[in-house]
Amino acid sequence: MLTKEFIIQKLQEKGLRITSQRLAVIDVLVGKGHLHPGARFIFKEAKKKCPGLSLSSVYANINELSRYGIIKSLEFDGKENRCEGNLEEHVNLICEHCGKITDFKIPVSLNQREVAKKTGFMITNNRLEYYGYCGECTKRKE
Repeated sequence: MLTKEFIIQKLQEKGLRITSQRLAVIDVLVGKGHLHPGARFIFKEAKKKCPGLSLSSVYANINELSRYGIIKSLEFDGKENRCEGNLEEHVNLICEHCGKITDFKIPVSLNQREVAKKTGFMITNNRLEYYGYCGECTKRKE
């Protein structure tokens, strides 16, 4: 689970300043991270706490947090990129109708070390997604 304290600690370890703008972005990521927010959503929410915040600042903070492995940036073709705060192994269930992304814990862990050892493949990142329709959209379709 992504916490404000964890993010601040990681940023301080990297020697980065904790600014009011950065804190506003962090607050949204911690409070609304389960929604897998995009930059525009984060901007809209963070601007409530930090009126001087710019969209470019939000993008810069997201890129920095992603670059240091604090969050993952989920990139999509034809859709806005989203932020992933859950760094544990899981499947992203992505609704093709409403765009909602839900985390689903993988019951049996794929051991990355074992895969790397057996194949010689150096794993740097992973992402597993299932596409379909969430329960709400499925009910609406019926």
